[in-house]
Amino acid sequence: MAFRAPLRRIALARPAARAFHSTPRALIRAGDEIPETDGLFENSAASKVSLADEFKSGDGYIVGVPGAFTGTCSSKHIPSYINSPKLKDAGKVFVLSVNDPFVMKAWADQLDPAGQTPIRWIADPTAAFTKALDMGFDGAAAVLGGTRSQRFALKIENGKVTKVHLEADATAADVTMAEKVLQ
Repeated sequence: MAFRAPLRRIALARPAARAFHSTPRALIRAGDEIPETDGLFENSAASKVSLADEFKSGDGYIVGVPGAFTGTCSSKHIPSYINSPKLKDAGKVFVLSVNDPFVMKAWADQLDPAGQTPIRWIADPTAAFTKALDMGFDGAAAVLGGTRSQRFALKIENGKVTKVHLEADATAADVTMAEKVLQ
Protein backbone atom coordinates (compact mmCIF):
# COMPACT_ATOMS: atom_id res chain seq x y z
CA MET A 1 0.00 0.00 0.00
CA ALA A 2 2.85 2.43 0.69
CA PHE A 3 3.90 2.14 -2.97
CA ARG A 4 0.46 3.06 -4.30
CA ALA A 5 0.15 6.43 -2.60
CA PRO A 6 3.10 8.07 -4.42
CA LEU A 7 2.00 6.57 -7.74
CA ARG A 8 -1.51 7.82 -7.24
CA ARG A 9 -0.27 11.38 -6.58
CA ILE A 10 1.77 11.36 -9.78
CA ALA A 11 -1.18 10.08 -11.79
CA LEU A 12 -3.42 12.83 -10.38
CA ALA A 13 -0.84 15.53 -11.05
CA ARG A 14 -0.53 14.71 -14.77
CA PRO A 15 -3.99 15.92 -15.93
CA ALA A 16 -3.60 19.25 -14.12
CA ALA A 17 -0.27 19.92 -15.84
CA ARG A 18 -1.75 19.03 -19.23
CA ALA A 19 -4.60 21.53 -18.70
CA PHE A 20 -2.12 24.42 -19.00
CA HIS A 21 -0.97 23.25 -22.43
CA SER A 22 -4.26 22.23 -23.93
CA THR A 23 -6.20 24.76 -25.94
CA PRO A 24 -9.96 24.59 -25.91
CA ARG A 25 -11.85 25.38 -29.08
CA ALA A 26 -12.56 29.10 -29.05
CA LEU A 27 -16.17 30.17 -28.82
CA ILE A 28 -15.46 33.53 -30.45
CA ARG A 29 -15.16 33.26 -34.23
CA ALA A 30 -14.81 35.49 -37.23
CA GLY A 31 -18.14 37.25 -37.76
CA ASP A 32 -19.02 37.34 -34.04
CA GLU A 33 -19.58 40.61 -32.20
CA ILE A 34 -17.47 41.48 -29.19
CA PRO A 35 -19.40 40.29 -26.11
CA GLU A 36 -20.76 42.86 -23.70
CA THR A 37 -19.57 42.05 -20.19
CA ASP A 38 -19.31 43.96 -16.96
CA GLY A 39 -16.12 44.26 -14.98
CA LEU A 40 -13.33 45.38 -17.33
CA PHE A 41 -11.13 48.16 -15.98
CA GLU A 42 -8.39 50.47 -17.20
CA ASN A 43 -5.87 51.99 -14.76
CA SER A 44 -8.13 51.78 -11.67
CA ALA A 45 -11.26 50.25 -10.25
CA ALA A 46 -13.05 53.54 -10.95
CA SER A 47 -12.47 53.36 -14.71
CA LYS A 48 -14.76 50.77 -16.29
CA VAL A 49 -14.35 49.87 -19.96
CA SER A 50 -16.66 48.19 -22.44
CA LEU A 51 -14.71 46.66 -25.32
CA ALA A 52 -17.99 46.17 -27.19
CA ASP A 53 -18.58 49.93 -26.99
CA GLU A 54 -14.95 50.76 -27.83
CA PHE A 55 -15.19 48.89 -31.12
CA LYS A 56 -18.52 50.39 -32.18
CA SER A 57 -16.53 53.42 -33.34
CA GLY A 58 -13.21 51.94 -34.41
CA ASP A 59 -11.23 48.98 -35.60
CA GLY A 60 -8.22 47.34 -34.01
CA TYR A 61 -7.09 44.43 -31.88
CA ILE A 62 -7.61 42.74 -28.54
CA VAL A 63 -4.50 40.87 -27.39
CA GLY A 64 -5.09 38.40 -24.55
CA VAL A 65 -2.26 37.19 -22.35
CA PRO A 66 -2.04 34.67 -19.47
CA GLY A 67 -0.73 37.23 -17.00
CA ALA A 68 0.89 40.60 -16.43
CA PHE A 69 4.56 40.43 -15.49
CA THR A 70 4.90 36.83 -16.70
CA GLY A 71 8.06 35.90 -18.57
CA THR A 72 6.92 35.44 -22.17
CA CYS A 73 4.28 38.19 -21.93
CA SER A 74 6.76 40.78 -20.60
CA SER A 75 9.91 39.86 -22.50
CA LYS A 76 8.62 38.78 -25.90
CA HIS A 77 4.91 38.93 -26.67
CA ILE A 78 3.81 42.46 -25.71
CA PRO A 79 7.16 44.06 -26.61
CA SER A 80 6.57 42.75 -30.15
CA TYR A 81 3.57 45.11 -30.30
CA ILE A 82 5.25 48.02 -28.51
CA ASN A 83 8.18 47.87 -30.93
CA SER A 84 6.19 47.19 -34.09
CA PRO A 85 6.34 49.89 -36.77
CA LYS A 86 2.79 48.80 -37.75
CA LEU A 87 1.34 49.65 -34.31
CA LYS A 88 0.61 53.27 -35.22
CA ASP A 89 -1.68 52.12 -38.06
CA ALA A 90 -3.32 49.25 -36.15
CA GLY A 91 -6.28 51.19 -34.77
CA LYS A 92 -7.28 50.61 -31.17
CA VAL A 93 -5.07 48.05 -29.42
CA PHE A 94 -6.02 46.59 -26.06
CA VAL A 95 -3.87 44.22 -24.02
CA LEU A 96 -6.14 42.17 -21.77
CA SER A 97 -5.25 39.96 -18.82
CA VAL A 98 -7.02 38.31 -15.90
CA ASN A 99 -5.40 40.63 -13.37
CA ASP A 100 -6.61 43.53 -11.27
CA PRO A 101 -6.45 47.06 -12.74
CA PHE A 102 -3.61 48.12 -10.43
CA VAL A 103 -1.38 45.30 -11.64
CA MET A 104 -2.21 46.12 -15.26
CA LYS A 105 -1.34 49.80 -14.69
CA ALA A 106 1.97 48.86 -13.06
CA TRP A 107 2.74 46.52 -15.97
CA ALA A 108 1.92 49.26 -18.48
CA ASP A 109 4.19 51.65 -16.56
CA GLN A 110 7.01 49.11 -16.71
CA LEU A 111 6.70 48.20 -20.40
CA ASP A 112 5.73 51.65 -21.72
CA PRO A 113 6.94 54.07 -19.01
CA ALA A 114 6.54 57.22 -21.11
CA GLY A 115 3.14 56.13 -22.43
CA GLN A 116 4.37 56.53 -26.00
CA THR A 117 2.30 53.74 -27.52
CA PRO A 118 -1.45 53.76 -28.19
CA ILE A 119 -1.81 50.43 -26.35
CA ARG A 120 -4.46 50.39 -23.64
CA TRP A 121 -4.08 47.95 -20.75
CA ILE A 122 -7.31 46.26 -19.67
CA ALA A 123 -7.90 44.25 -16.50
CA ASP A 124 -10.42 41.41 -16.48
CA PRO A 125 -10.21 40.60 -12.74
CA THR A 126 -13.12 38.15 -12.62
CA ALA A 127 -12.31 36.63 -16.04
CA ALA A 128 -15.86 37.49 -17.18
CA PHE A 129 -14.74 38.74 -20.60
CA THR A 130 -12.23 35.91 -21.00
CA LYS A 131 -14.95 33.37 -20.19
CA ALA A 132 -17.42 35.07 -22.58
CA LEU A 133 -14.85 34.53 -25.35
CA ASP A 134 -14.31 30.93 -24.15
CA MET A 135 -10.59 31.72 -24.04
CA GLY A 136 -9.91 30.72 -20.44
CA PHE A 137 -7.84 27.92 -19.00
CA ASP A 138 -7.21 26.68 -15.46
CA GLY A 139 -3.95 28.34 -14.45
CA ALA A 140 -3.87 26.79 -10.97
CA ALA A 141 -1.55 24.00 -12.09
CA ALA A 142 0.77 26.53 -13.70
CA VAL A 143 1.19 28.72 -10.57
CA LEU A 144 -1.06 31.41 -12.04
CA GLY A 145 -4.04 30.63 -9.82
CA GLY A 146 -7.63 30.20 -11.12
CA THR A 147 -8.87 31.01 -14.59
CA ARG A 148 -6.41 32.72 -16.94
CA SER A 149 -6.61 33.85 -20.53
CA GLN A 150 -5.23 31.85 -23.40
CA ARG A 151 -2.73 33.79 -25.48
CA PHE A 152 -4.76 35.22 -28.36
CA ALA A 153 -5.16 38.20 -30.68
CA LEU A 154 -8.48 39.23 -32.19
CA LYS A 155 -8.72 41.53 -35.21
CA ILE A 156 -11.85 43.68 -34.88
CA GLU A 157 -13.54 45.59 -37.69
CA ASN A 158 -16.87 47.39 -37.40
CA GLY A 159 -17.49 45.81 -34.00
CA LYS A 160 -17.01 42.26 -35.25
CA VAL A 161 -14.18 39.77 -35.04
CA THR A 162 -12.61 39.29 -38.47
CA LYS A 163 -9.61 37.15 -37.50
CA VAL A 164 -8.74 34.96 -34.50
CA HIS A 165 -5.11 34.17 -33.68
CA LEU A 166 -4.85 31.57 -30.89
CA GLU A 167 -1.73 29.89 -29.55
CA ALA A 168 -1.91 26.11 -29.24
CA ASP A 169 0.11 26.43 -26.02
CA ALA A 170 -0.44 29.34 -23.64
CA THR A 171 3.26 29.36 -22.74
CA ALA A 172 4.29 29.97 -26.37
CA ALA A 173 4.17 33.15 -28.42
CA ASP A 174 4.24 32.54 -32.16
CA VAL A 175 0.98 33.07 -34.08
CA THR A 176 0.01 35.97 -31.78
CA MET A 177 3.21 37.97 -32.23
CA ALA A 178 2.78 41.45 -33.71
CA GLU A 179 4.61 40.64 -36.94
CA LYS A 180 2.04 37.90 -37.66
CA VAL A 181 -1.04 39.78 -36.41
CA LEU A 182 -0.59 43.40 -37.50
CA GLN A 183 -0.79 43.06 -41.25
